[in-house]
Amino acid sequence: MKPSATLVLGLVIAGCVTADEESWPFIATPVAQLNEPWAMTFMPDGRLLVTEKPGRLLIVTRDGDISAPLPGVPDVDYGGQGGLGDVVLHPDFATNNLVYLSYAEAGDDNTRGAAIARGELILNDDGGGELISMEVIWRQQPKVSGRGHYGHRMAFDDDGYLFIASGERQKFDPAQDMQMNLGKIIRLFDDGSVPEDNPFADQGGVTAQIWSIGHRNPLGLAFDSAGQLWSQEMGPRHGDELNLVIRGENYGYPIVSNGNHYNGTEIPNHDTRPEFEAPKATWVPAISPAGLMIYHGDMFPDWKGNAFIGGLRSKVLVRVELDGDTAREVERYDMGARIREEEQGPDGAIWILEDEQRGSGGRLLKLTPKS
Repeated sequence: MKPSATLVLGLVIAGCVTADEESWPFIATPVAQLNEPWAMTFMPDGRLLVTEKPGRLLIVTRDGDISAPLPGVPDVDYGGQGGLGDVVLHPDFATNNLVYLSYAEAGDDNTRGAAIARGELILNDDGGGELISMEVIWRQQPKVSGRGHYGHRMAFDDDGYLFIASGERQKFDPAQDMQMNLGKIIRLFDDGSVPEDNPFADQGGVTAQIWSIGHRNPLGLAFDSAGQLWSQEMGPRHGDELNLVIRGENYGYPIVSNGNHYNGTEIPNHDTRPEFEAPKATWVPAISPAGLMIYHGDMFPDWKGNAFIGGLRSKVLVRVELDGDTAREVERYDMGARIREEEQGPDGAIWILEDEQRGSGGRLLKLTPKS
């Protein structure tokens, strides 16, 4: 199941859309052809775990060999923006083999919400494996109608706390409702229990889970080398954001945004309400951001400490310079395809997942320097 050697770099197979390949400072090598890939993470042995939105978890080698779908993945509610989402490893994966999956879960009366389950990954000798002892450790509350804005990205910090990006499910007001965990960044222990030093822990219930509020559709979480948490989120109509996530802060949505509602209704800009935490970078027009990776490798030494954000509708890879608590876009690369996810490989190469487009399925690409 390796990609054909005749694949042309920068070409979206079904749509014949070419990228501005000559301007790239890297070589993009196609590694594997996938079906609606959404997220990936590297295991200690150098292979990748890759999720496909319809509900498949795969093991992919760096040479492009793809396993059969792994048994044990929870049932997902596939449709719209929903399905199987993020995949991360427990910080002690090398000893406990624990894997975390986020996904859209069906509820009663045509409702649904994001959930996170963890289980043990058992690898076998034929290049595959299975998940066992899966248990749900977190759910969006309440489940609501619709299939948008799940968010459900995950990241562990150096102290082993699990952070979760929870979208407001296209319902606007839940982002400011402290009795719901929609439109929030969540902080939990690795088993889903709530740390007593969370900013609202004394209020109990889902409120105790909350780390920050006022988010729309956060689709990327990553820590920088100083241990600061960054989140990118898709704005309404334009106004995409890169936020430095601070304990207990309110990021203002839907009261403020640098974009407007899709029906044309204006939303006041962040600078009109200084009591809300403003984004460190915004995009008007929108880039439709997906994924977030902060580079720590040596293969691209000039990029160390930079953030990388994929563009869906914009079909770009955006490089953002981070300096303390400031951020600014410094370059973008026209990739000719919707970019869903970015990860740093064990050797410092940059790996990206293309989103499904016009039936092309989406490729796994490896980026290495041109010279």
